[in-house]
Amino acid sequence: MPEAVKLIVDAYVNLKNRQALEELREHRTRMRKRLEEMTDGLFDVSKLIRACDEEIEIVEAGLGRLQA
Repeated sequence: MPEAVKLIVDAYVNLKNRQALEELREHRTRMRKRLEEMTDGLFDVSKLIRACDEEIEIVEAGLGRLQA
């Protein structure tokens, strides 16, 4: 999934679409928060949380490239 997010972020950076990148970051952040709330010991969601963290980092790097 990170590869797909990289391609999406690259496209948004090429289009200089900051709003789309910020919305993508907000979505991944909300998704991560929900996963943390679901942690009840029955399911291990740590891999999903790490994937969200990776994707958020990719989006933030894209936002950084827009500022440069």
